[in-house]
Amino acid sequence: MTAARAAVEILKREGVTHAFGVPGAAINPFYKALQEGGGIDHTLARHVEGASHMAEGYTRTAPGNIGVCIGTSGPAGTDMITGLYSAIGDSIPILCITGQAPTHVIHKEDFQAVDIAAIAGPVTKAATTVLEAAQVPGVFQQAFHLMRSGRPGPVLIDLPIDVQQTEIEFDPETYEPLPLHKPAATRAQIEKAISYLLESERPLIVAGGGVIGADASELLVEFAELTGTPVIPTLMGWGAIPDDHELNAGMVGLQTAHRYGNANFLESDFVLGIGNRWANRHTGYKLDVYTRGRTFVHVDIEPTQIGRIFAPDYGIASDARAALGLFVEVARELKAAGRLPDRTAWVASTQERKATLQRRTHFDDVPLKPQRVYEEMNKAFGPETRYVTTIGLSQIAGAQMLHVYRPRHWINCGQAGPLGWTIPAALGVAKADPEAQVVALSGDYDFQFMIEELAVGAQHRIPYVHVLVNNSYLGLIRQAQLGLGIDFQVNLEFENINAPELGVYGVDHVKVAEGLGCKAIRVREPEELLPALEEAKKLAAEYRVPVVVEAILERVTNIAMSRTADISDVSEFEELATEPWHAPTAIRSLKV
Repeated sequence: MTAARAAVEILKREGVTHAFGVPGAAINPFYKALQEGGGIDHTLARHVEGASHMAEGYTRTAPGNIGVCIGTSGPAGTDMITGLYSAIGDSIPILCITGQAPTHVIHKEDFQAVDIAAIAGPVTKAATTVLEAAQVPGVFQQAFHLMRSGRPGPVLIDLPIDVQQTEIEFDPETYEPLPLHKPAATRAQIEKAISYLLESERPLIVAGGGVIGADASELLVEFAELTGTPVIPTLMGWGAIPDDHELNAGMVGLQTAHRYGNANFLESDFVLGIGNRWANRHTGYKLDVYTRGRTFVHVDIEPTQIGRIFAPDYGIASDARAALGLFVEVARELKAAGRLPDRTAWVASTQERKATLQRRTHFDDVPLKPQRVYEEMNKAFGPETRYVTTIGLSQIAGAQMLHVYRPRHWINCGQAGPLGWTIPAALGVAKADPEAQVVALSGDYDFQFMIEELAVGAQHRIPYVHVLVNNSYLGLIRQAQLGLGIDFQVNLEFENINAPELGVYGVDHVKVAEGLGCKAIRVREPEELLPALEEAKKLAAEYRVPVVVEAILERVTNIAMSRTADISDVSEFEELATEPWHAPTAIRSLKV
């Protein structure tokens, strides 16, 4: 069979059932093999970067998923670099397959011949241009081994067109994936880590995205319950423990944090980090504030992550699931022996802060305050909702005010945060879980970056609801410019001569969405929000296309965040909740 056909057969035997991409001359032999081989559903993207983000969304939706994105030579590969960067930053395995000029002209500046392997190297676990057709099976076999072993991440395979078309000997019936390598903690290491926990009075667990990636959320909750240890999920670990669990102590950080989360963390004396990076938006840049008075144990699958940001008191290189399995085993034995301290008072104090330190969401202003949008989203969307978002004030406010109850139900591009990520990622999520209630959240600029991908949802009948909060501003960048005393090149307002009813809000997102084959609703009044969200769910189910709900916001809103890069110094720009009706959808009713 051709090397391209061998590659397709390997994809199927590695569990791939879906791919996202855009064909082109240099990858057409691979597409021929896809068609002839069958068994892999393909979604045609409108932009190759969009295909890479669809693959990310697909991977992030369920344990074991590997999203595959495909493009031709030259700019297709360079377009997908952002997706690869996003994936490696968040430890997401995706496979990027690119076409390439024939091997004998790659070095001759041939049409669309670029050294994509060299370009992709820094943002992948491996990037290879295969020059010998007989190596194709081994390169693909190794790719899946690398993506799944150790810290997960993306791989790029570049296939010259002549390599794809060369016939090789390959027997798919006897193909076997390579065994995976995942470091695992030892009993002695876990016992030492727990000794720090036993010596503390106010311990916390910081649960990172590695817990979700390892499918270890149930073990995390069991360990927390056995030991009575409150849990701080990171933004990437949100959902590892339900928001309404009595041991959920809130999120911590400069931006995507709860008031009570930061307060609880600052009262702690011991922190067990599992599968987390100590990312700066979580710790702040003033590490002395974050670390002072606390002992740290760090568990991570990647040995070089331990000590990268600050030196823990003890570090363990281990897959989160392997470590948590032993943590649970040892904790059960300690409980049976009556050796676990009573943490009732400490847990109660964390929940007291959760019931008193809240932000206001209920505003009746017109134009809308964004806080009210998230309040109504809490009413409209239940625990089964899979939220998808990337970056901006919309994401920051959403993380402060929405609720997540299950792993992989907050699907967020964390480290890279590229604008435009949300639409294609949401399509990938909806493709991976067609029965799910998928809800995307964007500001107007993120929405506009890859708006053409809405047509993919219309063409392929991929329904989801997209909440678009529109203030016609680069809101986060405007807020970041406050410290510089400027408001420069961040204003998106203009009077659209074709839609004077929009005033200065410029782009008519409703018309654009409808022109791309989707449904759209515009909301200006607070009381219209919930009916619009309910109608959107019905329209998505009926027409099987993306449905946009655009909320016209006040032009300027400053969302709570630190202006000094210090988690103990977060500025609250809006009125805080002082009465229960100020935050009617809070996890705990405000205690006054």
